[in-house]
Amino acid sequence: MTLDHLTRKPDWQRLRRALLCEGEPDCVPLIELGVHPIWKSEAIGRPCISVADEIEFARRAGYDYIKLQPGISLSPGWKRVVPHMGATKTAMDRNWAAEGEGAIRSMEDFEQFPWPDPDTVSYARFEEAERILPDEMAVIGQYGDIFTFVWEVMGFENFAMALFEQPELVEALFQCVGALIYHLFEHMAEFPRVQALWYSDDLAYTGGLMVSPKVYRQHLFPWVAKIGALCRARGIPFLYHSDGVLWEVLEDLIACGVTSLHPIEPKSMDVAEVKERACGRLAVLGSIEVDTLARGTPEQVEALVRDRLRRAAPGGGYALGSSNSVPDYAKYENYITMLEACQRLGDYPIRV
Repeated sequence: MTLDHLTRKPDWQRLRRALLCEGEPDCVPLIELGVHPIWKSEAIGRPCISVADEIEFARRAGYDYIKLQPGISLSPGWKRVVPHMGATKTAMDRNWAAEGEGAIRSMEDFEQFPWPDPDTVSYARFEEAERILPDEMAVIGQYGDIFTFVWEVMGFENFAMALFEQPELVEALFQCVGALIYHLFEHMAEFPRVQALWYSDDLAYTGGLMVSPKVYRQHLFPWVAKIGALCRARGIPFLYHSDGVLWEVLEDLIACGVTSLHPIEPKSMDVAEVKERACGRLAVLGSIEVDTLARGTPEQVEALVRDRLRRAAPGGGYALGSSNSVPDYAKYENYITMLEACQRLGDYPIRV
Protein backbone atom coordinates (compact mmCIF):
# COMPACT_ATOMS: atom_id res chain seq x y z
CA MET A 1 0.00 0.00 0.00
CA THR A 2 1.50 3.30 -1.07
CA LEU A 3 1.07 6.67 0.56
CA ASP A 4 0.22 8.46 -2.68
CA HIS A 5 -3.30 9.27 -1.43
CA LEU A 6 -1.87 11.23 1.52
CA THR A 7 -1.46 14.77 0.26
CA ARG A 8 -0.68 16.78 3.39
CA LYS A 9 2.42 18.93 2.90
CA PRO A 10 5.02 19.27 5.66
CA ASP A 11 4.88 22.45 7.73
CA TRP A 12 7.10 22.62 10.81
CA GLN A 13 5.24 25.67 12.14
CA ARG A 14 2.11 23.52 12.38
CA LEU A 15 3.80 21.05 14.71
CA ARG A 16 5.66 23.75 16.61
CA ARG A 17 2.38 25.48 17.48
CA ALA A 18 0.98 22.21 18.80
CA LEU A 19 4.11 21.39 20.83
CA LEU A 20 4.08 24.83 22.48
CA CYS A 21 0.29 25.01 23.01
CA GLU A 22 0.06 28.13 20.86
CA GLY A 23 -3.53 27.63 19.72
CA GLU A 24 -4.96 25.69 16.83
CA PRO A 25 -2.85 25.26 13.69
CA ASP A 26 -4.46 24.47 10.34
CA CYS A 27 -4.78 20.79 11.26
CA VAL A 28 -3.75 18.24 13.88
CA PRO A 29 -0.13 17.25 13.23
CA LEU A 30 1.28 13.74 13.35
CA ILE A 31 4.11 12.59 15.60
CA GLU A 32 5.97 9.36 16.41
CA LEU A 33 8.93 8.47 18.57
CA GLY A 34 9.69 5.82 15.98
CA VAL A 35 8.31 3.94 12.99
CA HIS A 36 9.89 0.56 12.33
CA PRO A 37 12.26 0.59 9.34
CA ILE A 38 10.31 -2.12 7.54
CA TRP A 39 7.24 0.15 7.38
CA LYS A 40 9.30 3.15 6.34
CA SER A 41 10.83 1.06 3.59
CA GLU A 42 7.40 -0.18 2.55
CA ALA A 43 6.16 3.38 2.33
CA ILE A 44 8.94 4.67 0.07
CA GLY A 45 9.48 1.48 -1.93
CA ARG A 46 13.15 1.03 -0.98
CA PRO A 47 15.24 0.55 2.17
CA CYS A 48 14.95 3.59 4.43
CA ILE A 49 18.56 4.15 5.44
CA SER A 50 19.87 7.61 4.59
CA VAL A 51 18.77 11.02 5.77
CA ALA A 52 17.32 11.58 2.30
CA ASP A 53 15.26 8.41 2.75
CA GLU A 54 13.98 9.67 6.11
CA ILE A 55 12.96 12.95 4.52
CA GLU A 56 11.15 11.13 1.71
CA PHE A 57 9.27 8.94 4.19
CA ALA A 58 8.28 11.91 6.36
CA ARG A 59 7.11 13.87 3.33
CA ARG A 60 4.97 11.00 2.04
CA ALA A 61 3.48 10.11 5.43
CA GLY A 62 2.63 13.68 6.39
CA TYR A 63 5.15 14.35 9.17
CA ASP A 64 6.54 17.85 9.54
CA TYR A 65 9.96 16.75 10.80
CA ILE A 66 12.57 14.04 10.83
CA LYS A 67 13.97 12.69 14.10
CA LEU A 68 17.70 12.09 14.36
CA GLN A 69 20.00 10.65 17.02
CA PRO A 70 23.74 11.08 17.51
CA GLY A 71 25.91 8.16 16.46
CA ILE A 72 26.87 6.64 19.82
CA SER A 73 26.72 3.15 21.28
CA LEU A 74 25.39 3.37 24.83
CA SER A 75 23.31 0.21 24.96
CA PRO A 76 24.24 -2.36 27.59
CA GLY A 77 25.86 -5.28 25.79
CA TRP A 78 24.75 -7.92 28.26
CA LYS A 79 21.07 -7.86 27.34
CA ARG A 80 19.42 -11.22 26.78
CA VAL A 81 18.42 -11.79 23.17
CA VAL A 82 15.31 -13.64 22.07
CA PRO A 83 14.85 -14.54 18.38
CA HIS A 84 11.99 -12.65 16.78
CA MET A 85 8.89 -14.81 16.38
CA GLY A 86 6.77 -12.46 14.28
CA ALA A 87 5.54 -12.79 10.75
CA THR A 88 7.99 -10.37 9.17
CA LYS A 89 11.26 -11.93 8.09
CA THR A 90 13.18 -8.67 8.35
CA ALA A 91 12.20 -7.95 11.96
CA MET A 92 14.94 -7.67 14.53
CA ASP A 93 15.40 -9.94 17.56
CA ARG A 94 14.10 -8.75 20.92
CA ASN A 95 16.34 -8.09 23.90
CA TRP A 96 16.02 -6.93 27.48
CA ALA A 97 18.22 -6.30 30.47
CA ALA A 98 18.60 -8.89 33.19
CA GLU A 99 16.64 -7.96 36.31
CA GLY A 100 18.83 -9.60 38.93
CA GLU A 101 22.33 -8.78 37.83
CA GLY A 102 24.25 -6.26 35.80
CA ALA A 103 27.73 -5.20 34.83
CA ILE A 104 28.22 -2.68 37.64
CA ARG A 105 27.85 -3.76 41.25
CA SER A 106 30.61 -1.79 42.91
CA MET A 107 32.70 1.37 42.58
CA GLU A 108 35.47 -0.80 41.16
CA ASP A 109 33.10 -2.04 38.43
CA PHE A 110 32.09 1.56 37.76
CA GLU A 111 35.68 2.71 37.39
CA GLN A 112 36.57 -0.15 35.04
CA PHE A 113 33.47 0.14 32.85
CA PRO A 114 34.25 0.99 29.17
CA TRP A 115 32.45 4.32 28.99
CA PRO A 116 32.19 5.79 25.47
CA ASP A 117 34.29 8.82 24.60
CA PRO A 118 32.03 11.84 23.95
CA ASP A 119 34.53 13.15 21.41
CA THR A 120 33.96 10.10 19.20
CA VAL A 121 30.21 10.69 18.82
CA SER A 122 29.13 11.16 15.21
CA TYR A 123 26.75 13.94 14.20
CA ALA A 124 27.10 13.17 10.50
CA ARG A 125 23.36 12.70 9.98
CA PHE A 126 22.69 16.10 11.52
CA GLU A 127 25.28 17.66 9.24
CA GLU A 128 23.65 16.03 6.22
CA ALA A 129 20.23 17.26 7.29
CA GLU A 130 21.60 20.80 7.51
CA ARG A 131 22.43 20.53 3.80
CA ILE A 132 19.39 18.80 2.35
CA LEU A 133 16.37 19.24 4.63
CA PRO A 134 13.58 21.20 2.94
CA ASP A 135 12.87 24.63 4.43
CA GLU A 136 9.37 23.63 5.50
CA MET A 137 10.66 20.79 7.70
CA ALA A 138 12.79 20.63 10.86
CA VAL A 139 14.92 18.15 12.75
CA ILE A 140 13.98 16.89 16.20
CA GLY A 141 17.12 15.79 18.03
CA GLN A 142 16.39 12.80 20.25
CA TYR A 143 18.17 10.71 22.86
CA GLY A 144 17.57 9.67 26.43
CA ASP A 145 17.57 6.96 29.06
CA ILE A 146 19.72 8.31 31.88
CA PHE A 147 17.54 6.54 34.45
CA THR A 148 17.03 3.46 32.28
CA PHE A 149 20.71 3.03 31.53
CA VAL A 150 21.63 3.28 35.22
CA TRP A 151 19.22 0.58 36.35
CA GLU A 152 19.98 -1.62 33.34
CA VAL A 153 23.73 -1.46 33.85
CA MET A 154 23.23 -2.50 37.48
CA GLY A 155 20.27 -4.84 37.04
CA PHE A 156 17.03 -3.56 38.51
CA GLU A 157 17.17 -5.60 41.72
CA ASN A 158 20.75 -4.51 42.42
CA PHE A 159 19.84 -0.91 41.57
CA ALA A 160 16.92 -0.94 44.00
CA MET A 161 19.12 -2.32 46.79
CA ALA A 162 21.94 0.10 45.98
CA LEU A 163 19.63 3.08 46.47
CA PHE A 164 19.84 2.23 50.18
CA GLU A 165 23.09 0.29 50.52
CA GLN A 166 25.38 2.05 48.01
CA PRO A 167 23.98 5.56 47.47
CA GLU A 168 27.43 6.86 46.48
CA LEU A 169 27.58 4.35 43.60
CA VAL A 170 24.11 5.32 42.41
CA GLU A 171 25.06 9.00 42.56
CA ALA A 172 28.28 8.37 40.62
CA LEU A 173 26.40 6.52 37.90
CA PHE A 174 23.76 9.22 37.49
CA GLN A 175 26.41 11.92 37.34
CA CYS A 176 28.47 10.04 34.76
CA VAL A 177 25.57 8.99 32.52
CA GLY A 178 23.78 12.30 32.94
CA ALA A 179 26.84 14.30 31.90
CA LEU A 180 27.32 12.10 28.84
CA ILE A 181 23.69 12.38 27.69
CA TYR A 182 23.59 16.11 28.38
CA HIS A 183 26.72 16.48 26.23
CA LEU A 184 24.76 14.93 23.33
CA PHE A 185 21.89 17.36 23.75
CA GLU A 186 24.25 20.33 23.96
CA HIS A 187 25.73 19.39 20.60
CA MET A 188 22.39 18.62 18.95
CA ALA A 189 21.11 22.03 20.04
CA GLU A 190 23.94 23.72 18.14
CA PHE A 191 22.51 22.71 14.74
CA PRO A 192 20.22 25.43 13.34
CA ARG A 193 17.82 22.93 11.74
CA VAL A 194 17.30 21.21 15.09
CA GLN A 195 14.09 22.96 16.14
CA ALA A 196 13.10 20.71 19.07
CA LEU A 197 14.76 18.32 21.50
CA TRP A 198 13.18 15.04 22.60
CA TYR A 199 14.29 13.23 25.74
CA SER A 200 13.00 9.67 26.30
CA ASP A 201 13.23 7.72 29.54
CA ASP A 202 10.53 5.40 30.88
CA LEU A 203 9.67 6.20 34.50
CA ALA A 204 6.52 4.22 35.16
CA TYR A 205 4.37 1.16 34.69
CA THR A 206 0.64 1.24 34.07
CA GLY A 207 0.13 0.98 37.83
CA GLY A 208 2.59 3.57 39.05
CA LEU A 209 6.16 4.87 39.05
CA MET A 210 9.07 2.43 38.91
CA VAL A 211 10.70 4.05 41.95
CA SER A 212 9.83 6.78 44.45
CA PRO A 213 9.49 10.30 43.04
CA LYS A 214 12.30 11.26 45.43
CA VAL A 215 14.74 9.19 43.36
CA TYR A 216 13.82 11.03 40.17
CA ARG A 217 13.94 14.41 41.91
CA GLN A 218 17.36 13.75 43.35
CA HIS A 219 19.10 11.99 40.48
CA LEU A 220 17.27 12.46 37.16
CA PHE A 221 15.21 15.65 37.03
CA PRO A 222 18.20 17.97 37.53
CA TRP A 223 19.57 16.65 34.22
CA VAL A 224 16.16 16.94 32.54
CA ALA A 225 16.00 20.55 33.75
CA LYS A 226 19.40 21.26 32.18
CA ILE A 227 18.10 20.00 28.83
CA GLY A 228 14.99 22.13 29.36
CA ALA A 229 17.23 25.14 29.86
CA LEU A 230 18.88 24.45 26.50
CA CYS A 231 15.46 24.53 24.87
CA ARG A 232 14.43 27.73 26.63
CA ALA A 233 17.65 29.41 25.55
CA ARG A 234 16.82 28.68 21.92
CA GLY A 235 13.06 29.09 22.22
CA ILE A 236 12.33 25.57 20.97
CA PRO A 237 9.96 22.81 22.20
CA PHE A 238 11.14 20.19 24.69
CA LEU A 239 9.44 16.80 24.33
CA TYR A 240 9.52 14.05 26.95
CA HIS A 241 8.64 10.39 26.38
CA SER A 242 7.71 7.99 29.14
CA ASP A 243 5.23 5.15 29.23
CA GLY A 244 3.09 4.59 32.31
CA VAL A 245 1.15 6.66 34.81
CA LEU A 246 2.95 9.91 35.57
CA TRP A 247 0.53 11.87 37.75
CA GLU A 248 2.99 11.99 40.69
CA VAL A 249 5.68 13.70 38.63
CA LEU A 250 3.63 15.64 36.09
CA GLU A 251 4.33 18.97 37.77
CA ASP A 252 8.02 18.06 38.09
CA LEU A 253 8.26 17.53 34.34
CA ILE A 254 6.59 20.87 33.65
CA ALA A 255 8.96 22.55 36.10
CA CYS A 256 11.91 21.01 34.19
CA GLY A 257 10.79 22.89 31.09
CA VAL A 258 9.04 20.02 29.30
CA THR A 259 6.54 21.47 26.84
CA SER A 260 5.13 18.28 25.36
CA LEU A 261 4.40 14.85 26.87
CA HIS A 262 4.44 11.62 24.90
CA PRO A 263 2.80 9.09 24.46
CA ILE A 264 -0.07 9.32 27.02
CA GLU A 265 -0.45 5.54 27.25
CA PRO A 266 -4.25 4.93 27.38
CA LYS A 267 -3.98 2.14 29.96
CA SER A 268 -2.22 4.59 32.28
CA MET A 269 -3.66 8.07 31.75
CA ASP A 270 -6.55 9.59 29.83
CA VAL A 271 -5.32 12.06 27.24
CA ALA A 272 -8.14 14.54 27.85
CA GLU A 273 -7.52 14.48 31.61
CA VAL A 274 -3.80 15.12 31.14
CA LYS A 275 -4.59 18.06 28.89
CA GLU A 276 -7.10 19.45 31.37
CA ARG A 277 -4.72 19.15 34.34
CA ALA A 278 -1.86 20.73 32.41
CA CYS A 279 -4.03 23.78 31.62
CA GLY A 280 -2.16 24.81 28.49
CA ARG A 281 1.29 24.24 30.02
CA LEU A 282 1.87 20.87 28.36
CA ALA A 283 1.00 19.57 24.90
CA VAL A 284 -0.23 15.98 24.74
CA LEU A 285 1.10 13.65 22.07
CA GLY A 286 0.13 10.21 20.81
CA SER A 287 -2.47 8.05 22.63
CA ILE A 288 -3.50 5.76 19.73
CA GLU A 289 -3.22 2.33 21.33
CA VAL A 290 -0.40 0.21 19.89
CA ASP A 291 -2.34 -2.98 20.67
CA THR A 292 -5.11 -1.77 18.39
CA LEU A 293 -2.60 -0.99 15.66
CA ALA A 294 -1.26 -4.53 16.08
CA ARG A 295 -4.40 -6.61 16.56
CA GLY A 296 -7.34 -4.38 15.71
CA THR A 297 -9.16 -3.60 12.51
CA PRO A 298 -8.91 -0.44 10.40
CA GLU A 299 -12.39 0.47 11.63
CA GLN A 300 -11.26 0.25 15.24
CA VAL A 301 -8.20 2.38 14.48
CA GLU A 302 -10.33 5.07 12.85
CA ALA A 303 -12.68 5.02 15.85
CA LEU A 304 -9.70 5.70 18.13
CA VAL A 305 -8.54 8.56 15.90
CA ARG A 306 -12.01 10.09 15.97
CA ASP A 307 -12.13 9.83 19.76
CA ARG A 308 -8.71 11.47 20.25
CA LEU A 309 -9.49 14.25 17.79
CA ARG A 310 -12.79 14.95 19.53
CA ARG A 311 -11.46 14.91 23.10
CA ALA A 312 -7.82 16.05 22.85
CA ALA A 313 -7.49 18.26 19.77
CA PRO A 314 -9.85 21.23 20.36
CA GLY A 315 -7.88 24.33 21.30
CA GLY A 316 -4.63 22.90 19.92
CA GLY A 317 -1.81 21.43 21.98
CA TYR A 318 -2.25 17.94 20.53
CA ALA A 319 -0.37 15.84 17.97
CA LEU A 320 -1.69 12.43 16.98
CA GLY A 321 0.29 9.22 16.93
CA SER A 322 0.69 5.83 18.56
CA SER A 323 0.81 5.19 22.29
CA ASN A 324 4.52 4.32 22.03
CA SER A 325 5.87 3.80 18.51
CA VAL A 326 4.89 1.84 15.39
CA PRO A 327 6.57 -1.59 15.73
CA ASP A 328 7.13 -4.29 13.15
CA TYR A 329 4.24 -6.31 14.60
CA ALA A 330 1.72 -3.53 13.92
CA LYS A 331 -0.42 -4.04 10.86
CA TYR A 332 0.73 -1.80 8.07
CA GLU A 333 -2.85 -1.18 6.92
CA ASN A 334 -3.73 -0.03 10.44
CA TYR A 335 -0.81 2.37 10.51
CA ILE A 336 -1.86 3.80 7.15
CA THR A 337 -5.44 4.05 8.39
CA MET A 338 -4.23 6.15 11.35
CA LEU A 339 -2.37 8.52 9.01
CA GLU A 340 -5.23 8.75 6.55
CA ALA A 341 -7.89 9.30 9.22
CA CYS A 342 -5.90 12.09 10.84
CA GLN A 343 -5.47 13.81 7.49
CA ARG A 344 -9.13 13.38 6.53
CA LEU A 345 -10.67 14.31 9.88
CA GLY A 346 -8.06 16.49 11.59
CA ASP A 347 -8.63 19.92 10.03
CA TYR A 348 -9.50 22.69 12.48
CA PRO A 349 -12.13 23.34 13.63
CA ILE A 350 -12.51 19.69 14.63
CA ARG A 351 -15.86 18.27 13.48
CA VAL A 352 -15.86 14.55 14.43
